[in-house]
Amino acid sequence: MKKLLMILLALWLWCTCALAADLTTNGGVALDLSALPHRDEAAPATVYFIADISPESLVRAYRALNVELPGRVGVKLSTGESENSNYLRPALIGGLVQLLNGTIVECNTAYGGSRSSTAMHMQLAKDHGFTDIAEVDILDAEDSMELPIEGGNRLSVDYVGSHFANYDAFLVLSHFKGHAMAGFGGAIKNISIGFGSSMGKVWIHSGGTRTSGSIWGDQDPFLESMADAAKGVDAAMGDNIVYVSVMNRLSVDCDCDGNPEEPDMHDIGILASTDPLAIDQAAVDLVYAMPDSESLIGRIESRNGLHTLDAAEAIGLGSRNYNLVILE
Repeated sequence: MKKLLMILLALWLWCTCALAADLTTNGGVALDLSALPHRDEAAPATVYFIADISPESLVRAYRALNVELPGRVGVKLSTGESENSNYLRPALIGGLVQLLNGTIVECNTAYGGSRSSTAMHMQLAKDHGFTDIAEVDILDAEDSMELPIEGGNRLSVDYVGSHFANYDAFLVLSHFKGHAMAGFGGAIKNISIGFGSSMGKVWIHSGGTRTSGSIWGDQDPFLESMADAAKGVDAAMGDNIVYVSVMNRLSVDCDCDGNPEEPDMHDIGILASTDPLAIDQAAVDLVYAMPDSESLIGRIESRNGLHTLDAAEAIGLGSRNYNLVILE
């Protein structure tokens, strides 16, 4: 009898540990937490995860951070290049934006397309339904402003839209996905290229060598400059900036692509953190742990995208190790 009880106890402990070690994604894929190489319960950064992707879960993920953003809050997101793009839909994000009484903020692009001028960009924001849920502000509608960068690898200054100065706090609401130039787009890209004015985008893409002309430049300097610019934005806001990333519609292409490749992997869930590097590293770890992520991993590695994380760690943007807290 005693032996049987010991066996039953061992089985119970095994089952408990097995259940505790698993994370089930929005798409129903079970992942073992040991497959996330940067997960560390003793890490200085915390990343919250919730599998459900809904307006209510977005609010819950934000509230888990236990941060009250003060004053005028900008919600930085991508308005998407076309209706075919996988941008975060207003129906999904509207509740969180309105909870914060937030203003949706964006900057114009440095290339052709439907967001290359303020008038066109505002019309697209209206067409995509963003003006139905909040005020929309194109931050570089008038000019650029400088943000200093301390300890950057490539850049000592970042150029963001001048309206950046009108905000007391930012929620960085990112759609995690692939990207044709950066390999992947998440929080770091959203606060570097995303906050960059048209001039600032060229500055970052060129590795800090020019502020006008082609956005094409050498790959690693571009990735390192994204990390530098992200540090400038994060440092400028201090404790008044937080990060929420939605891992759905995981195409290899960015929301800046008007005709992106159809996703061929399951949705994962929502992440939230106060650390931009930790949230991106957690998202990347989750992608690499997925059994159906070959296409997205191929896109990331073909652009040396993981170098952005290396560069961000090297300049002290945040922590690559994170404590993952699963919200049931």
